[in-house]
Amino acid sequence: MIEQWIAYLGLEHPILQAIFYVILALIGALLLNLIIIIGPKRWAKSQNREVLTYLLTHIRLPLTVSVLFIAISAILTLQFNWQDTHLLYTNRILTSLNILVWGQFVYRSSQFALRYNSQRQLMGSFIKPQTLPLLDNLSAILIVLFILYLIFITWNINMTAWLASAGVIGIAVGFAAKDTIANILSGVFIMADSPYKIGDYIVIEGTDRGKVTHIGLRSTRLLTRDDVEINIPNSVIANGKVVNQSSGRFVSMRMFANVSVAYDSDIDQVREILLDIAHKEPMVQSDPEPLVRFLSFGASGLDFSLRVWISDPEIRTKVLDSLNVQIFKRFAEAKIEIPYSKHDLYIKSMPKREVESDEAF
Repeated sequence: MIEQWIAYLGLEHPILQAIFYVILALIGALLLNLIIIIGPKRWAKSQNREVLTYLLTHIRLPLTVSVLFIAISAILTLQFNWQDTHLLYTNRILTSLNILVWGQFVYRSSQFALRYNSQRQLMGSFIKPQTLPLLDNLSAILIVLFILYLIFITWNINMTAWLASAGVIGIAVGFAAKDTIANILSGVFIMADSPYKIGDYIVIEGTDRGKVTHIGLRSTRLLTRDDVEINIPNSVIANGKVVNQSSGRFVSMRMFANVSVAYDSDIDQVREILLDIAHKEPMVQSDPEPLVRFLSFGASGLDFSLRVWISDPEIRTKVLDSLNVQIFKRFAEAKIEIPYSKHDLYIKSMPKREVESDEAF
């Protein structure tokens, strides 16, 4: 039937026939795109399948390019008497361009899928905003390597020497940068587990405390209350104890103000004063309510603990300073003694030699 159309249109010249075949290929590609738009894409939109909708929207270009390149390759093979060498290199060029077009489609689709899933933040999912930069880079590297591998195969390039060289270089780099690799792997695990996020107040091994300002592959940076930034390797954090003071059921944090009073103090009065101080402190939250606990009978006094909730771990020391000042002043007004260590020295008798020397004098 195609030959009849060619004869009817008077396309006797091979170039005109080639152009006719290319036009037919473009029409076929357009029909294929129209079928995708009318059928699968419309269904994906109705089902709110955003990733599938993106794929069906952007797959039209690589499909069109593939159909066009296949048509050109067939035309060159059937219509023109090219030498085998010229035809071989032409097909390799067309195949390489086709691989690049499809590689770009796969790369953009993977980036969209990663960003979409990171925004959803599904429970237990490895794809999170913290791990998105890592996964973006990793997917880009894998896709580029796969594209290069396909192009090498297309041009019949032996990959054995390249793989052997890459293996030797990888071993050398592994031994030379083992600490860096350990930090990077720890960074991956930290991003996956998410024990903390940017803006959290954390305490590492009970010593370093501050706000997380950056989570990188190699290290994590903390900003302390002294406005000093600490750069801690991820391997140290991964192998140590990390206390996240900003996590839990509430964003707020509970803190303690401990104090001791003398044994002859009225414990009901002590409890009333401590609760009144907490209720009047503007930086203390009213929900959950402050409470007082009688902890123990100490060596020098009765130990009490005023327990309050604050809105941000960053103001912990500021609130503790305000509470301690008020406790000291209110206890002084109420004549409640805060015991401290006292030592009395009793001399039973003077040494005999010293007494005789004093009498002689």
